[in-house]
Amino acid sequence: MTADAGCGLVADIGGTNIRFALVEPQAAAPLLRDSIRRYRVADYPSLGDAARRYLDDTGADVSHAVCAAAGRVTAGEVRLTNHPWVIRVEDTRAALGLASMRVVNDFAAMSRCLPLLAPGAVVVLGAAAAPAINAASEATYAVIGPGTGLGVGALLKRTRHFDVLETEGGHVAFAPQTDEEIEILRVLRARYGRVSNERLISGSGLPHLHQALCALAGTDCERLPPEAITAAADAGSDALCVRALEIFAAILGSVAGDLVLTLGAWDGLYLAGGLLPRLLPWLQRGAFRTRFEDKGRFAESLHRVPSVAIMDPDAGLLGAAALAVQYQREA
Repeated sequence: MTADAGCGLVADIGGTNIRFALVEPQAAAPLLRDSIRRYRVADYPSLGDAARRYLDDTGADVSHAVCAAAGRVTAGEVRLTNHPWVIRVEDTRAALGLASMRVVNDFAAMSRCLPLLAPGAVVVLGAAAAPAINAASEATYAVIGPGTGLGVGALLKRTRHFDVLETEGGHVAFAPQTDEEIEILRVLRARYGRVSNERLISGSGLPHLHQALCALAGTDCERLPPEAITAAADAGSDALCVRALEIFAAILGSVAGDLVLTLGAWDGLYLAGGLLPRLLPWLQRGAFRTRFEDKGRFAESLHRVPSVAIMDPDAGLLGAAALAVQYQREA
């Protein structure tokens, strides 16, 4: 594959996987989905090495790039929150021979994809219908996603223009809402000190939650990977795994509702992240929506806020492509 002269490179960089694709800014559908390739972050010493592998594998020749990375971007540098990579934007641009390169937080890209999602790419949780994002002149949408870590972002529509918020909201302190959750916090605080939401509601956090429940039950449990916990819970073969998923869904609901209150995101809450396909049944039948709405005097307001699960596996790249188009227009 040889990219057209007008094509650019986009990347979605998580703590576990990195995916690349090509984007054609002038096309009706800028993200070229047949160009998507996935690589393991741990297999490469740097973003530049992984990008070079993609370009060699595809034969693409590009001069511009937009990369979405799971970490805080500051002063031209981003340290991945859940992996040792440190991305220095100018060094990486020069190493790849690019004319320009921009790096944004991964949930900035995830937030920017919202207007481009197809109706079949989302699942509505709760009574409120999915938002019609392009219909309102001004609107605010919150985005939260449990993957390797816990991502948080927002999409703001202001006077026919979309802006995104880059945050590290996943690292806000965990606030238990039940006696059981208070005991879970006590166990995890003894082990880790400060306990963030990410410590519990993420791919890396689900095993922490399961082990805390084991400790409270007086059971000596081996540390299970998240996929083993969800598999055992789905099969109903382990009561503590079932309880871990129930509490996971409940806490995610509380945190998502708090995010709506914090941002004033009355127009909608979107869920994203690599765990969603496995979590969806637990979110649909569990306490997610109950805890989302359980906000005292604002319960009725939260009842009217849509909550929508993003099921498009390419959503992060779709958002990065939208940003690439937006940056080109603004240049």
